[in-house]
Order: sequence, then C-alpha cells, then structure tokens
Amino acid sequence: MKIPELLAPAGNLEKLKIAIDYGADAVYCAGKSFGLRAKADNFTKEELELAIDYAHQRGKKVYLTLNIIAHNSDLDKLRDYLDYIDSIDIDALIVSDPGVLYLIREAGLDIDIHLSTQANTVNWASAKFWEDYGLERLILARELSIAEINEINEKTDIELETFVHGAMCISYSGRCLLSNYMTGRDANRGNCAQPCRWEYNLVENNRPGQFWEIDDDGDRGSYIMNSKDLNLFNYLPAIINAGVDSLKIEGRMKSLNYVATVTSVYRKALDNILVEGEKYQADPELANHLNKISHRPYTTGFYDGQPGKDGQNYSSSSYIRKYRYLGIVKGYLPELGQAIVQVKNKINIGDNIEFFGPGADCFEQKVTNIYSNDGEELDVANHPESIVKIPVSKEISENYIIRRHENEEN
Repeated sequence: MKIPELLAPAGNLEKLKIAIDYGADAVYCAGKSFGLRAKADNFTKEELELAIDYAHQRGKKVYLTLNIIAHNSDLDKLRDYLDYIDSIDIDALIVSDPGVLYLIREAGLDIDIHLSTQANTVNWASAKFWEDYGLERLILARELSIAEINEINEKTDIELETFVHGAMCISYSGRCLLSNYMTGRDANRGNCAQPCRWEYNLVENNRPGQFWEIDDDGDRGSYIMNSKDLNLFNYLPAIINAGVDSLKIEGRMKSLNYVATVTSVYRKALDNILVEGEKYQADPELANHLNKISHRPYTTGFYDGQPGKDGQNYSSSSYIRKYRYLGIVKGYLPELGQAIVQVKNKINIGDNIEFFGPGADCFEQKVTNIYSNDGEELDVANHPESIVKIPVSKEISENYIIRRHENEEN
C-alpha cells in the first residue's frame, strides 16, 4: 500500500519546526504577501530560507502559497517576488489564479506548481486540463465525495491532494465574497473577516430596526453559515485506496498544540496502516486526541456526498475546548529529572497534566514542584513565555506539548 504524503500547516517558523518534528512529510506556508492567511505570522525572506534549510536537512519539503486572486496592482510586486523565489530552493508553489500562473511561466521558474483548492477542481475534465498544462498536483476542492475523488484518479495521471482535517468554508473551497461585501476585507487576497461565523437575525424591509431570531424547530438557528470542522481520521484507508497522493491538514492560524496534535495523530495512523495493511483498524484512543484540541464539532464534510443540515452548527460559532494548552518543553535535564518548560498558560502545583509528543506518545502526572529558571521554588507559573522547570516522571525531549483537562480542579 502506498502511503501518501502528510502535509501540515506552518503559520510561522516555530510551527513549521513543530509540524516536521511531529511527523509531517511536507509543510505549506506563506511569505508576507500573496497568500490567503494574511493574519497568520507568515514568513520573512530570512525566515523562509531558515525554514527550507530546516526541512531539507530532515528530508522534508516546503510548499509556498501564492494563491491570492490577484488584481492588477499585485502583479508588479509579484514579479519582484518571483525573482526572489527563483533564488531559493522551495519545493513547490501553490497557485490558484491563472494570471499568477502566467507570470510564473513568463519568469521561467523551474519549479513544481500545485493548483490551489481555490481553483475549485471538482471534475476529471478540469483535472485533465491542468494536467495537460503541465501542473504537477491538484489540491482538490473540499466539495468532493470519495467516489468522485476515485473517478478523478482513475481518469488522470496528475498528483491529487485532499483535505482530511480542519476548518471548512461555507463557500466553494474558499471562493467567498461575503467578507468583501460586508467589511471591505478581501477574502480572496488573504484578509477574510469570517462573516460566515457571525450570528444573524431576520429583518423585514417595512420594519427596519425590528429583528427576529432565526429559529429551527424551536432551537436557535442564527449561525446559518457556520460549518463544522472536517475530520476524516476514520476514513484514511478508503482515501488512500482512492489514489490520493497527499493528505492536507488545514490550520496555518491554529496553535502549536493543534499543529502538534493533529500532525502526530495522522502520522501515527499512517504508520500503522503501512504496517498493518488491510488488517488496519482506526484506534479510538488515538482518535480521541483530536478531541483535546480546540475545535468546532466534527463532520465528514462531502465524503459520502452532499452534507445535510448536520454539517452546520446553528447554535454557536464557539470552539469546543476540553483541554487547556499550558506550555511546551524546551529541554530536559537528565541529572535532575526536570523538563524545561516555556509557559503558555498558568501551571499550578497540584495540577494533573498531560505530556504529548511525537508518535502520539502521551503520559500523565501531577505537578509536584515548579522552579524558576534561577532555581527558586514557585507555587504557580503564570507568566506567559516565561521559562520554568518541572520534575517529570520519565525522560522527555524538546517540543513535547503540556496540557490540562479544563475541568481539572487544582
């Protein structure tokens, strides 16, 4: 069985390193312009070069997003950026706009091109068009069933990439104008205000100022465009058998905890499939880690066909947060049996905490002592980004995530 590439999001350099350390075969990221996540930290030119070096030293790949729908005012700056891209060893460019693709070809860049999901590829004929044009990969629209993906694979020879986890968009693979119309922020140039997550009421034209809640069988239904999050963990064998070459995780604006957990869980599952083959069964304990990150209720999206009303969350746009991300391990002192921890949220003496690391390695313990970086005993670590030391029950390595159940009483 051919195991596909696992492709993880990298909103900044730290998240890129986490994604790779937790098992991603490749990462996708953006520079400071021309990507569709303007509010992510993104990468300066210097950071991008460091990222490429970090990935390539470990045999991993870096894909750069240039997937805005470009206006005339973008093109001269894009030409300059393409000159820079030609000087670095990026593995592929993710593009949606034919005009951007034209400029890449005009510049003579010898680099793989992946067609963004923004291009809305939903049939095999479109896939053949892009294959004949010389592209190396299609990032398929989210609006495809497993049967449709299988048919596209059977009728083409181009690489196929599909989303398996993360946020869903109410519009066709992100081609949305709501944000432009309602806020002036262009979603197709990376600056979406996410109005699909807002709460709405009904107004009748002849009664301005009078608002009615939108109800559905007596329940509140105001968040009429709020999609649940995609989770296809339990369907990996079928997706692999459909001929998909790359499994994509959404989330360049998500936390380190999200990137580490989701990447590690899917990496472990793919490794299990490689070993077990047709005998593979999805591990519910492994899947449960996906419930420990901040997420909306899960859906399988279009996997079995058109989703019904169960694909939306009409009652709220808030996230489910069962666990709190407390910090990340920056080192281990074997002579003292202590983890060096960068604090993200408050850690108390007596907390029952969970350590989670690459390979979905997980163990729990109680916090018995906390020491400052200077060795002073503390009752609590409550300064974000501060460095503390915590005794641990087993040897641990850098970049383990620390979290605590939200209902844990201290």
